[in-house]
Amino acid sequence: MSSEPEMIHVEVVYALPQEQRVFNLVVSSEMTVEEIIQQSGILTLYPEIDLSRNKVGVFSRNVKLDATVENRDRIEIYRPLLADPKDIRRKRAEQAKAEGSADPVTGGKMSPVRKS
Repeated sequence: MSSEPEMIHVEVVYALPQEQRVFNLVVSSEMTVEEIIQQSGILTLYPEIDLSRNKVGVFSRNVKLDATVENRDRIEIYRPLLADPKDIRRKRAEQAKAEGSADPVTGGKMSPVRKS
């Protein structure tokens, strides 16, 4: 029986507004997500990636950098959000209330069947 680790195929993906970069790698099954990302060379091509700040995931599920992956997994590096979705919704609701287009009771859209 061989003591060598199994080799697996993985992808490292980083999406920008105008392009998506995909790196196909063959790595040891014992490597961590962080080690695979470093081996891919993506950190050299995109120095703005900071693994202490950017979140990473496998098939849209957040994982820690010390996680291991399985054959054919896709490691995704996420860019930081430009705006907090909660803040955007809150501002939109406040604007609707100020304009009078929000329901005074619920704060949501005006119901066409509700009587004033």
